[in-house]
Amino acid sequence: MNRTNRKILIADDDDSLRRVLEFQLQEAGYRVLTAENGAQALKIFSSDAVDCLITDWRMPQMSGAELLQRAGAIDSETPIIVITAFGDVETAVEAMRGGAFDFITKPFNRQAILLTVEKALKYGLALAENRRLRRIVHEDFRLESVVGNSEKMRQVFQLVERVAKTDVTVLIEGESGTGKELIAKGIHFSGIRKDKPFVAINCAAIPETLIEAELFGYKKGAFTGAIQESKGKFEEANGGTLFLDEISAMPLPLQTRLLRVLQEQEITRLGENVPRKINVRIIAATNENLTELIKQNEFREDLYYRLAVVPIRLPPLRERREDIPLLTEHFLKKSAAKHGIKPLKIEREVFQKFFNYAWMGNVRELENVVERMVVLAGEETLTLEDVPENIKNPSDNFGNLWFSLPAEPINLETIEAEIIREALNRFGGNQSQTARYLGITRSALIYRMQKYGLE
Repeated sequence: MNRTNRKILIADDDDSLRRVLEFQLQEAGYRVLTAENGAQALKIFSSDAVDCLITDWRMPQMSGAELLQRAGAIDSETPIIVITAFGDVETAVEAMRGGAFDFITKPFNRQAILLTVEKALKYGLALAENRRLRRIVHEDFRLESVVGNSEKMRQVFQLVERVAKTDVTVLIEGESGTGKELIAKGIHFSGIRKDKPFVAINCAAIPETLIEAELFGYKKGAFTGAIQESKGKFEEANGGTLFLDEISAMPLPLQTRLLRVLQEQEITRLGENVPRKINVRIIAATNENLTELIKQNEFREDLYYRLAVVPIRLPPLRERREDIPLLTEHFLKKSAAKHGIKPLKIEREVFQKFFNYAWMGNVRELENVVERMVVLAGEETLTLEDVPENIKNPSDNFGNLWFSLPAEPINLETIEAEIIREALNRFGGNQSQTARYLGITRSALIYRMQKYGLE
């Protein structure tokens, strides 16, 4: 950190203390501004960008408490250090509650003040970097970055634009790869919480024994391995949005806790008894049919209605094939930029093959296919030679029988077991994708897996 670029404002009515502090900080290489009272300090703070404010707590005209409050309203990310009398614990606590970064007590030595200032400046730099990253993410995930011009996608965009202006709970429904998280980010970064955190958690990717701790946090010693206290995703997202992906995988006991959180707007860490108030917008997503899961007693009906205040259904790519050329062009440019390759052209015949393919992996599969073609392309134009074989010759697509019945008798259960085994292999054991591919419910798939010993 270059200290000569760091500007520190000191507010203290004690001339001698102010001059000593000014000398010590200048000697350490910082640029220093001084004020004799709180009102003068606020005037400087309002007109001159400073990296840190050091203020005495007791001053005439304007107290340190008032300066802390009014400076925080102007710029909440500038760290403020409060000077208090020795042993004045009550003042120190009040200062920290008021938003002070830290406090130092009189009399203080040079090393103590320099160390506190350095920590405060590092904190300020971290906040500035977070603000920069939020701005970049906001630009990357604004609603306009979601590609699609079909009638179904225009309806989705209209709905998203409406809910983004509100704080309503949203449930995004759609197959894997349709872009549910991208839509969730579009809602958040186009909405009233855009400058606050967007926190995502995949409920299916975390073991059932750990997901409660991930969501709600835990106290030190709450369970074996909890060597220090930890915030959960709800606290991390406080003020912003929590995106619960694959909500259908959430265990039933945890669904009950989530319902209470939505009702009370408070959470309790594991190992604690005192609830903590939170202010979080919930956006959930699912690739399962939750109404079917409700019938099977695998999902709470009351939670469903709490989440689906506004349901948004994302159509699979096969239902909006007119978007394929637009998406392909988008991914061509994106992949070329990513790999430092000159932008490529694409032959019309390639689009025809894309139109005829089922795209069970939806937009994500199309993006992966285009990226692969760009990376392996030998010419400046993508041709049929660059198209993967399974897309060029979609013999195993839906609507095409990929085998002929033999003349001799067959065992239907053996064939069914083999089809399920191959489908599971295709989707890496993902039961939801496999069930959808086979046109059955997930519970029906699990029943057949148990029946044929495919667990």
